[in-house]
Amino acid sequence: MKQERGVRTRNHLISVAAAEFDRNGYDGTSLSRLSRSAGISIGALTFHFAAKGELASAVEDSGRAATRRVVEGVTARGGPALDTVSALVLALGRLIETDAAVRAAARLTQERVGAGPDWCGCWLPEVKELMVQAAEEGQLDPEVDPCPATLLTAHLVGGVVTRARRRRGERPGAASGELRDLWRLIRRGIAAPQTETEMPK
Repeated sequence: MKQERGVRTRNHLISVAAAEFDRNGYDGTSLSRLSRSAGISIGALTFHFAAKGELASAVEDSGRAATRRVVEGVTARGGPALDTVSALVLALGRLIETDAAVRAAARLTQERVGAGPDWCGCWLPEVKELMVQAAEEGQLDPEVDPCPATLLTAHLVGGVVTRARRRRGERPGAASGELRDLWRLIRRGIAAPQTETEMPK
C-alpha cells in the first residue's frame, strides 16, 4: 500500500512539474512553487526528488516516452512513406496540444544545462528516414530535397509547441487544427502530383 501511494505521489509530482516547467521554464520554476502547486511539503517533494534537476529529468523522460509511443504507433501501421509522415505530424500536433509533459520536454531539453537527449530526437530521425524513402519511391516532387523537407517539418512541429503553450484556454484542437491546415499546404508543395492523396484524420 505504501509503495502504491509512493508511486501515485511521484506521478502526481511529475504531472504538476510538467505543467510548471511548460509554463515557466526551468529557471522560472522553483521547488517552493512546485511544492505549493502539488499541495505537498518541500520535505515530501525532496523525498521523491532530491533536486529540481531530478524532477526535470523525470518530466523529460515522461514526455519522450509519450512521444515515442505515438511515433511507434503511427509507423507500425505501414503504408506509403509520405502518408506516414503526414499521419505522424498530425499525431504529434494532437499530442503536443494535450500533453504538458511533451511540451515541457521540448522546452527543458533546449533550456536546461545537463538535460537529456533533445526531444526532437524522439521523432525527427523517423521523419527524415520516411522523407528519404518517399523521395526514393517517387512520392516527393523531383525538385524537393528530403533533408530540407525534414528541417521544415521540425520547424513546423516546434512552432506548434510554442503555439499550444501560449494559447492555453482556447478551444481544444485550435493549434493542431492550424497545423493540419499548414501541413496540407506543405504537402501540396513537396509531393509529386500523383501522390496527392487525402491526408489522414
